Amino acid sequence: MVSLPKVNELGFFEIRLESIGGLGANLAGKMLAEAGVMGAALNGVSFSSYGSEKKGSAVKAHIRFCEPDTNIRDTSPVERPHVVGIFHESLSKTVNVISGIYEDSLVLVNSVKSTAELKEKMKLKGGTIAVVDAIGIALEEQNRVNMAMLGALFRLCPFLDAEFMKGVIRKSLEKKYPQAVQPALRTFERGYNEVVFETFALPEGETMPAFVRQDTPVLGFETQPLGGVITNPGNSILKDLSISRAGMMPQFDDEKCIHCAACDNVCPDFCFVWDELPDKKGRPQMFLQGIDYQYCKGCLKCVKACPTEALSEERDDDQYAGQHRVPHRFDRAVV
Repeated sequence: MVSLPKVNELGFFEIRLESIGGLGANLAGKMLAEAGVMGAALNGVSFSSYGSEKKGSAVKAHIRFCEPDTNIRDTSPVERPHVVGIFHESLSKTVNVISGIYEDSLVLVNSVKSTAELKEKMKLKGGTIAVVDAIGIALEEQNRVNMAMLGALFRLCPFLDAEFMKGVIRKSLEKKYPQAVQPALRTFERGYNEVVFETFALPEGETMPAFVRQDTPVLGFETQPLGGVITNPGNSILKDLSISRAGMMPQFDDEKCIHCAACDNVCPDFCFVWDELPDKKGRPQMFLQGIDYQYCKGCLKCVKACPTEALSEERDDDQYAGQHRVPHRFDRAVV
């Protein structure tokens, strides 16, 4: 039997996985719990919370471990995690992924950025940031992001047995998907070996942000809005679908484009930006200006529909901002 490195006041070591539907965080949480219970002789529980069951929607997986002599009587969401696994870097734009962490918590991010860049992006004051290019590994090994993230999580949680986890992967896949066993094992091993981490000490005189429960705000007769008032109206400018991309996105080559609109016909999110300009004979015609990546979820239907190879696949490195983003005209009209 192994001992947990740290526990909270109830005796629990807690892990929270922040993800989107389609990246396998729910399954990763179940496999983590199985490795702790069956492989390390701990008490453990795993469950997930999510809204609509669709690819791209926010998902949280919660894992709780404790010593065998402690009973788990708490199945509430993990609010003060010792380890956070962020399956998609862009989630930090819309979700407070580091909510409730301690100054010595471990934050694992699927990203190609450096630890210092991620510390600044997520406004992390102190703690350990670990980085693994889970999407890149998964693309190269033709496997799933969750296997690479699991490998990195096992590196960060030394009380879990990586060899036991490999046995779980084999048992889960070899009957129905025998051809996927070796790619999954390679992805897991690469995640374990390629994760890098750095610890940032909390600056003297500063404290970690106080935990605030965001999901259930306290609304009373003095604080709730007037009846029927929508305080956050629906507006496409506020949406950011980049968190739905799972590794690839379309790249636009203006020189090859014939402005046929085949891409726009298949795009489910109206990402393509057009403008009316004169053609060679001076007649008005709609010309494609580019892609607004804020609304692109990387389905790549446009790449398949393009007849001239003006659109191609490229690795998503979260660079839709600035020169990589062509704003819609209604965006530019907003003051």
